[in-house]
Amino acid sequence: MRKASALAEDITPNLQDDCFQTTDLTKLFPKGLSEHAPRILLLHGSLRERSYSRLANEEAARILKKLGCETRVFDPTGLPLVDGAEPDHPKVQELRDLVIWSEGMVWCSPERHGSMTGLMKTQIDWLPLSLGGIRPTQGKTLAVMQVSGGSQSFNAVNQMRILGRWMRLITIPNQSSVAKAYLEFEDDGRMKPSPYYNRIVDVMEELVKFTLLTRDTADYLVDRYSERVETAEEVSKRVNQRSI
Repeated sequence: MRKASALAEDITPNLQDDCFQTTDLTKLFPKGLSEHAPRILLLHGSLRERSYSRLANEEAARILKKLGCETRVFDPTGLPLVDGAEPDHPKVQELRDLVIWSEGMVWCSPERHGSMTGLMKTQIDWLPLSLGGIRPTQGKTLAVMQVSGGSQSFNAVNQMRILGRWMRLITIPNQSSVAKAYLEFEDDGRMKPSPYYNRIVDVMEELVKFTLLTRDTADYLVDRYSERVETAEEVSKRVNQRSI
């Protein structure tokens, strides 16, 4: 049996000390905070003329504006399938430019066959983890919502949470799932008062709070020891390589 004193030894031989960093409170709580309106991009997963995911996003955008945000709702009409066009396709460039512009996002998809729609996945798949040395999604906030034609479900939002983590987004705890969405909107496209509407307000309030809390520290929050080690090794190889 190991002695307790041995477990408490401050020996970490596997750490690269030049890449290891303790938490810097000055970076975690900067004094100078951004004062511009939070920039939120909203993506929806249906091209139907009466798309309930689009209508839910438009309602969310109105709430976000009421909360002091600047919003953009991306229209996926004409967006090609992934690998079906080059990255310089106008709709792909529009989407990527909006992601770079944004500080937070809302993803809202219908649930189809127990999952998010192909269109929703296509939009996400067009977002690279790295773009010209910039990670367009890393450290930004994300809220996920879904609409369903039947009873309430959480399959689509759960899948989008997995994708949000993969894209290194800060996905907020709250979420929205609107059941029987065809009953929740007026003929003019506005959402009726209901607990579902109130939940969307909850989600947007939380998204704004998380965005304000993290946008000035996003780069520091997602700074990783493993990547610092990898970068240091790459620099070392480049500096020490022989001239050819």
